[in-house]
Amino acid sequence: MSSAYLWVKALHIIFVASWFAGLFYLPRLFVNLATVPSDSHAERERLLLMARKLYRFSTLLMIPALVFGLLLWLYFGVGKGPGQVWLHIKLTLVLGAIGYHHVCRGLLRDFEGLKNRRSHKWFRVFNEVSVLLFAAIVCLVVLKPSMG
Repeated sequence: MSSAYLWVKALHIIFVASWFAGLFYLPRLFVNLATVPSDSHAERERLLLMARKLYRFSTLLMIPALVFGLLLWLYFGVGKGPGQVWLHIKLTLVLGAIGYHHVCRGLLRDFEGLKNRRSHKWFRVFNEVSVLLFAAIVCLVVLKPSMG
């Protein structure tokens, strides 16, 4: 394995883990926002500020994660060849993670516009989606199951 490949792989892992850390915590902020009493303006604004900053930071982490992943696939050939169906499943899950990321932005906008109608319990369940996506992606990458 070339040194360049190992560096790209390491950077991909670092940025993916960092991006998902944001996806793990942002819905947790939504849980807290959903429980803020309507007269607690300072607490609401503090949580909104934290959520906005975390969303922006997570977006900045997502971009290199995707770029390094594309390099591994398109330049270094990871997942190419027969029996590499795991990569197609992984890419589908990555698209799901990108969609989840953007859904978080929509939910943040709802909180900003005082339009949230979901309960803190709903956000607790929503928060688990990112964990399931991350676990499935890691298992696919490590186990590389053969599908035929």
